[in-house]
Amino acid sequence: MTDDLRGRHVVVTGGTGGLGYWASEQLAARGASVVIAARSPEKGQAALASLARHVPGADARFVRLDLADLASVEAAAAELADLAPIDALIANAGVLSSDGRQLTADGFESMLGTNLLGHAALIGRLLPRMLEQPRSPEHGAPRIVSLGSISHEFFRLDLDDLQSERGRFRQFRTYGRSKLAVMTFAFELDRRLRAAGADVVSLVAHPGFALDELSPRRDILPTPKTAAAPLRAAYRLGAQGKDAGSLPLVAAAVDPWAAGGQYWGPDGWRQLKGRPAIVAAKPYARDRAVAERLWAATEELTGIRYPV
Repeated sequence: MTDDLRGRHVVVTGGTGGLGYWASEQLAARGASVVIAARSPEKGQAALASLARHVPGADARFVRLDLADLASVEAAAAELADLAPIDALIANAGVLSSDGRQLTADGFESMLGTNLLGHAALIGRLLPRMLEQPRSPEHGAPRIVSLGSISHEFFRLDLDDLQSERGRFRQFRTYGRSKLAVMTFAFELDRRLRAAGADVVSLVAHPGFALDELSPRRDILPTPKTAAAPLRAAYRLGAQGKDAGSLPLVAAAVDPWAAGGQYWGPDGWRQLKGRPAIVAAKPYARDRAVAERLWAATEELTGIRYPV
């Protein structure tokens, strides 16, 4: 993986905290120009200040993006399209939990609406501009990296109840299905890009089991919880910090070996921790029949028609 990313322009959604912040810092440290796209301008400015402290001379800016509001997505996409060409988009932001079934501004269940539909609308609006970009001899093809999750292994999509409207709302199941939907959509996007002969590629990456408790200190991030030495040692057996968890996302975005349709994650036991590597997703995440139905539903719900 090249250490010199000068001249690369990378957009990171949700870059004001967690994995997104660490990916932004790592990219900036290697010379990339980073755009943090996130909901809160106050947190955005704090993230930029943190980058300036830890990466002197960091080339970074903020664009407001609320993935739970399609009007905000439209405005952010227009602003991003007017900036420098996007060499990589890391679609990282998302909702991990909710207090019962919550809705986005457009009436979508919040996890599916943010994790899948908000990003799908953003990608769909940016894709025409990215398709116009010629393949760079230095940087390769423009890349779209979607954030997957180990949780995709535990559930199957219910295409007749995508928004968890039936029965009792189960938070982890809804989250896991939303991440499986993200992965299924991203793999289908790459298939369609290949069929169209496009230079843009779509990949998926996941962080393994990444915890704030094992992450370095940053003023803008939650203070790592104090844990007794034996507990921290136990954490380290099967988990890693979010700084390490962000490395597969960065690798998928900039590694010269990264290619469309790949799934990146930690190379350790059950992909919980380790160095970034190409790993295996469950076969049903690549089910084409399911993907085609999900694609149609996503276009209908967002109102965005992809040019592939």
